[in-house]
Amino acid sequence: MSEGGPRRRAGRQTEPTLNSDINDSEDRRGSDEEAEAKETRLTLMEEVLLLGLKDREGYTSFWNDSISSGLRGCILIELSLRGRIELEKCGPGRRKSLLSRRIVIRNDAQTGDVLLDEALKHMKETDPPETVQSWIEYLSGETWNPLKLRYQLKNVRERLAKNLVEKGVLTTEKQNFLLFDMTTHPLTDSITKTRLVKKVKIHFIYPTFSLALLLSLSLSLSLSLSLSLSLSLSLSLSLSLSLSLSLSPFINVLGFPVLPLPLFYLVYFFFFLSSVGLNGFIDTCL
Repeated sequence: MSEGGPRRRAGRQTEPTLNSDINDSEDRRGSDEEAEAKETRLTLMEEVLLLGLKDREGYTSFWNDSISSGLRGCILIELSLRGRIELEKCGPGRRKSLLSRRIVIRNDAQTGDVLLDEALKHMKETDPPETVQSWIEYLSGETWNPLKLRYQLKNVRERLAKNLVEKGVLTTEKQNFLLFDMTTHPLTDSITKTRLVKKVKIHFIYPTFSLALLLSLSLSLSLSLSLSLSLSLSLSLSLSLSLSLSLSPFINVLGFPVLPLPLFYLVYFFFFLSSVGLNGFIDTCL
């Protein structure tokens, strides 16, 4: 009897400790949610540009000729995510590649983003609707049709960089390159980029939907056009995640079975490393 009393009292004394631990964990969870709420909101185009930007120098690599088309692909994806555009429906028994399917306006209301609204305006004025591949070419200005050159979105990288400057992520500097001055945008808010890179790292194998798009685009922008996996196919793989309306593991989107997402990104990662090399990938992530 004498031993039972103290044991019960000891048990009662542990309850405040357990409750305090639970309260501490809830406080930490609440602080994390509050930090996420205060996190700088970036569009998909801004995130991809930020990933490709050299932190100290403030510009993208001169050897990366894929980022121009890639950012236009980001614009299409962003418009799709905001419910402004969609792909034309294919009839039963008909199968068309993603790049050959036409983009249809779903909602022509403005988004509040200048680049997105400009692209949406061009799509609204075009009749009949154009394909995904055509719009990437038109918005990039890489078309042989002189009547379509007016659809080109000019100074996209500079406009996105200015948006990041307004959001406090980048700053503006003038640097001298031999005989001319160049406007650069070095990184000032390293926390925002660190969070972005951390998200890509954590969700690499099991990505969420939005991060899957970001990861796929960041990889496709690093692929060389000389690889068997061309830029157009890279972009189509990215776009298929948002525009094909289906993420089922073995749905035929591009004429061959799509791998389950974890395996898909492992295969994608192989092509990425074969393009930039392991050292380049490590330098990008560090």
